[in-house]
Amino acid sequence: MAQSCSDATFPEIVELNVGGQVYVTRLETLKAAPNSLLWAKFGQGSPDQLPKDNKGRFFFDRDGFLFRYILDYLRDSELFLPEFFKEKRRLRKEADFFQLPGLSRRLEAAGRDGSDDGGEQEEAELSSPATPSSSSDRTLSSLSGGGSGYITIGYRGTYTIGRDIQGDAKFRRVARITVCSKICLAKEVFGETLNESRDPDRPPDRYTARYYLKYNFLEQAFDRLAEAGFHMVACNSTGTCSSSDPTEDKLWTSYTEYVFCR
Repeated sequence: MAQSCSDATFPEIVELNVGGQVYVTRLETLKAAPNSLLWAKFGQGSPDQLPKDNKGRFFFDRDGFLFRYILDYLRDSELFLPEFFKEKRRLRKEADFFQLPGLSRRLEAAGRDGSDDGGEQEEAELSSPATPSSSSDRTLSSLSGGGSGYITIGYRGTYTIGRDIQGDAKFRRVARITVCSKICLAKEVFGETLNESRDPDRPPDRYTARYYLKYNFLEQAFDRLAEAGFHMVACNSTGTCSSSDPTEDKLWTSYTEYVFCR
């Protein structure tokens, strides 16, 4: 009786914030694996016992990208990983945290069968290069054909100019800095500051236009590019104004791209 009362306190559709990634799923999915951590939290506990973010979503300080595979396993009791998936060991760590021994055993078996992507290579690709001469940099550079190539940095920014053009303006606000390049070049230059969640499974010799950085300072990106031996070769920008009324402040929105080459 106490358990059913506890269940009733949770909504049927649950919103989760896992490491900054938002997920929406059914309550029954979270309780699908008996004796797991999520089963205990959502099947035996109450909402008041779980931490929440500022929007009221239940918060778990874990790897937000890898949690998608945790949910898939809870839905289907099967393990389906994309080709070129290189984070089996990290996913096994997440499975252990969420107390899913069945998933942990499958991942462990995948490693024994040789279908894992290799411990040393995986660690090299996940680590953030400290200097251009680090071992991970040499590995990634060799995949990129001698380390040469292009990286395009793009951002959308806004700024406001008041009716008195001589007055103070609210200058550049950068929403997100995008990175377009070959996978291995982007990882070599930006390391752990690169957010790969929108395009996680491409092999290192392919190209992507979906990566973005975890910070919003263009100069920080430029510093990393300069340290890696890149030079700016081109840039372009477009801008639009949201208001033509002279009595209102003008909000300008711009999109700018910088092309770097090494």
